[in-house]
Parts: sequence; C-alpha cells; structure tokens
Amino acid sequence: MAQKKDNSNAEDVSILSSGIKIEGKLYSEGNVRLDGQMVGELTVNGNLTLGDSSNVKGNVKARNVTICGKVEGTVQVADKLILESGSKLTGDLVSKILVIEEGAIFEGNSSMGQKARE
Repeated sequence: MAQKKDNSNAEDVSILSSGIKIEGKLYSEGNVRLDGQMVGELTVNGNLTLGDSSNVKGNVKARNVTICGKVEGTVQVADKLILESGSKLTGDLVSKILVIEEGAIFEGNSSMGQKARE
C-alpha cells in the first residue's frame, strides 16, 4: 500500500507583494511575507515578515515577527519580535523576546518575558 506524501512544509511562505493593498482581516495558518500595505487585523499562526516596503496600520499577531517596514498599531508576538534597521513601530507590543537593531525606531509601550505571553 502506497503512503500518502505530505506536501506541507514548515518553510512554505505566502508572499503578498508590494502592489497589494488589503483592508480588513487576514488570517494564515502558515508563514507570511507582506511587502504591501494593510489596514486592519493581521493574524498569522506561523512566522510573519513585514518587508521594507510594508506599511501596516492595525493589530498584528504572530508566533515570530520580523519588521523591516512600518507598523502603526498593537503587535502581539508569542516568541520573538525583530525590528530591523530602518523599520518603524509606533504602538504597543507584547513579546517574549525583543530585538531592536541599530537604526530601528520604536515609539510605544512594551511588555516582555514569560508574563507578557500570558
């Protein structure tokens, strides 16, 4: 009896390019890279990368988040949030681990550590 091949891959990424403009709610079970614009709520059960040209206004939730672009709103991260050089986060964040690279801008309040996840 032949076994069914599992085509799912933890490294698969849904890519939303720089020409994309989303208004409303976006939900994904897997990993997402957004290079476009979004106004609303973004929930990703996997890893989320917001590219250099990304501009998000609203609430963001994900397991791990890397921000290279701009975010205005509340960011809730289960594990690690990385603000790369040139990124800008305006708003509140909750994360177990926070990495802010030189040249990144963060304006808001943060809650970190194990208690932040609860």
